[in-house]
Amino acid sequence: MLVLALLASAALLGMLGITLSNLIFFPRLKRPAPAGARQPFVSVLVPARNEAAVIEGTVRRLLAQHYPDFEFILLDDNSDDGTAALARAAANGDARLRIINGKPLPSGWAGKNWACHQLGQAAQGEILLFTDADTVWAPDGLAAVVDEMQRGRADLQTVWPTQITETWSERLTVPNIALVVLGYLPVLATHYIPLAAFGAANGQVMAFRRTAYDAIKGHEGVAAEVVEDVKLARRIKAAGLRLRMADGNRLVSCRMYTGWPGVRNGFAKSLVGGYGSVGGVVLSIFFHWIVFLIPLFWLLLGFGGPRSATLAVGSVALTLPMWPVWPALLTLAGMGVRAVTAWFSRQRVRDALLMPVTVLVMTWISLLACWWQIKYGGPVWKGRLVKAT
Repeated sequence: MLVLALLASAALLGMLGITLSNLIFFPRLKRPAPAGARQPFVSVLVPARNEAAVIEGTVRRLLAQHYPDFEFILLDDNSDDGTAALARAAANGDARLRIINGKPLPSGWAGKNWACHQLGQAAQGEILLFTDADTVWAPDGLAAVVDEMQRGRADLQTVWPTQITETWSERLTVPNIALVVLGYLPVLATHYIPLAAFGAANGQVMAFRRTAYDAIKGHEGVAAEVVEDVKLARRIKAAGLRLRMADGNRLVSCRMYTGWPGVRNGFAKSLVGGYGSVGGVVLSIFFHWIVFLIPLFWLLLGFGGPRSATLAVGSVALTLPMWPVWPALLTLAGMGVRAVTAWFSRQRVRDALLMPVTVLVMTWISLLACWWQIKYGGPVWKGRLVKAT
């Protein structure tokens, strides 16, 4: 138990340090002041496959943006629920919206990447802003993204939207995105260290300078990737270009998934690609159990265990308090880092108390992701196997 306690302590100290640094340096979108100079022409690009439930609101909100110069292209990716007709009706004749029909998925491409590639080819903008059909834009959202992009001279500006969660399955899982971004990834390293390993992005909002997008061969360069957003960010860094991140700060929001089936399948879709292999997913399960779950089990079930332990460091012997002090501190620290990241990203802070439950839920989803990879060779999403063929 001493070894596990030391591992959990080291991990949590590292996470707390990264989180505190990110609280200071992680940019947030702000409502920009009225711009006097010419603003770049922006192509707002939305891939949509069976998005009838949300597409009308998305179209109206994007066409209502307080930004002077943009086009809006929506690609209907072989939907069978009337997505295109609903989008056209919501636009009410606004000439800024152009709807194109997606071509059949070719061999060697993941579905979303193929859709985004077609959008990139059709776009005319100096800035190509890819955003998901379920992303919710406040009227100043587009202007805020472009303003942040211009301020940081970004070649790729990605935004982490404020996540909307309603059901318990969403509340237990979706805020983990903020925990990973703010607790595991130092934003200063992402912005200033020229190593691709520090590259990360969120496919819900990715704004490229056209020259940068072309330089990395756009979505064609990640044609078969499931976690294409991270791969695109790493290609940007590998090319010596400038990657910048920002928090959506309620100017850009998103309800990623609705209910347990969406949560389960949505996260399972990306886990193996995100960790690189089934083995990587399994290691992540062990890591999160050691950091967030075992300290609680130790605290609740460690009755009669040793109250202290001696750790020899060279010729010095250190006496360390054990049960119940150490597991209690570790449990509180785990919930604390989850609470701080929730506060920063405007999630429910009180849900941090359920972090051990979150780990159990994510363990089940992770095992499902591994099973999909072993049985099918990849995840299944919206009726298609997400795998190059």
